[in-house]
Amino acid sequence: MVEELRRFGIEDERVLSAMEKIPRHLFVPEHLRHLAYEDSPLPIGHGQTISQPYIVALMTQALELKGDEKVLEVGTGSGYQTAILCELSREVFSIERIPELAEGARRRLEELGYRNFHIRVGDGTLGWPEEAPFDRIIVTGGLPEVPRPLEEQLREGGRLVAPIGGRFDQDLCLFLKEKGRLRRRVLCPCTFVPIIGSHGWRK
Repeated sequence: MVEELRRFGIEDERVLSAMEKIPRHLFVPEHLRHLAYEDSPLPIGHGQTISQPYIVALMTQALELKGDEKVLEVGTGSGYQTAILCELSREVFSIERIPELAEGARRRLEELGYRNFHIRVGDGTLGWPEEAPFDRIIVTGGLPEVPRPLEEQLREGGRLVAPIGGRFDQDLCLFLKEKGRLRRRVLCPCTFVPIIGSHGWRK
C-alpha cells in the first residue's frame, strides 16, 4: 500500500511511515479485512465509510504536520485517520456524531496504545470551542462550505483540509488562514459522505 502511495505522488515520509505502521485492517469490518490494503473506500456501518488510503495520505500530507500541533478532526468514523493524526501530532480532538462509531474508534485507539486523543459525540460543524484555537483542522466528510465555527477556531497561520461542494461530489480543498481569512487551494475532485450538522448538510 505504501509503495503504491509513493507512486501516486505522496512524498511526506512521516505520513508514509505512519500509514505503514498502523494496521488499517483493524479499522474495517471483519468481513472486509481482505480488502483493507486496497486503494478504495470501504463501508464501516451507519452509512459511513473509511476513506481510500490515497485520500487519507493526501489530506494528511496537506496538513504539513511536524509533531507539535493541536489538531481538530471532524468525523472520527472508525478512527483510522485519528490514529494517523495521533502518530504525527501532539494532541488530537475528534468529533463523531454517531455514538457507536465514536465508541468503536475509542476502543481501537486505546488498544493500539494511543493516549493523545479525545473523542466527543456531537455536531462536528460546531467544532470544539473550549479547546480552540487549533493548529490544524481536518474534515472527513463533505460540506457545502467551511463552517464559520471551524474558521474561527483555526489558529492564524493554520491549515484546514476539507471536501467542499455538493452533497455527492466535492473538491478536496486546503485552506490557509492568513490575516483572519481563509485562502483556498483545490487539491483534487473527490466524493465523501456528507457531514450532517447545523453548519453542514441536513439529514
